[in-house]
Amino acid sequence: MPRGGARKERDGPERRCIVGGESGPTAPLIRFVLGPDGAPVPDLAERLPGRGLWLTATRAAAETAVKKRAFSRAARAPAEAPADLPDLLERLLAERAVQAVALARKAGLAVAGFEKVKARLRDGPVGALVEARDGSEPQRAKLRPLAGEAPRLDVLTADELGLAFGRASVIHAALDSGGAADRALREALRLSGFRVGPDAAGDAADDQTFAPGDPARQEDAPLEGSRDIRQV
Repeated sequence: MPRGGARKERDGPERRCIVGGESGPTAPLIRFVLGPDGAPVPDLAERLPGRGLWLTATRAAAETAVKKRAFSRAARAPAEAPADLPDLLERLLAERAVQAVALARKAGLAVAGFEKVKARLRDGPVGALVEARDGSEPQRAKLRPLAGEAPRLDVLTADELGLAFGRASVIHAALDSGGAADRALREALRLSGFRVGPDAAGDAADDQTFAPGDPARQEDAPLEGSRDIRQV
């Protein structure tokens, strides 16, 4: 307890990063447990049994954990992380972010497409404005003034958002406030640590605009054979 006997107010449990050593809430962290072979296993849903080892959700932290054998030091036992851990985490986190948006869509809490999103934003506050990170920057910027102070989720590509909505691609979407949006934002927060800068994967795309009928960026075309992202 802090001085004076007053209990410190916290939003939730705090955990310590095995690389940086700083303690804080679990939202920007990734939990690991040791598997039967002693290797650290990402527990992104935070449900696996065993002692948790927590890592800040950034590519730099993951690279350092591999290089300096941070899992072995934290576990006080052999715990070798794979060399491709940063890429593995990015892929798994992207899948979870797509799944979170897909769940919001299935619950009727999400809309996609420029005109539908514009209409939704004019109706009132939203839980999050969603933008494809490789979409046209001029088009994306047109919706931001309507979103007000709503959080912006901009770490997924147009193709990844397309998976969430069962379409070939999606550039613009909006999520209603609530648990579904909160989950999507948390997954986006963790993924952002592995995808530095919303436009890092789409610098070339931001220099052009896409015509409404352009099949490469058609937001309203259903994706044949589309599937839901698996639970990680």
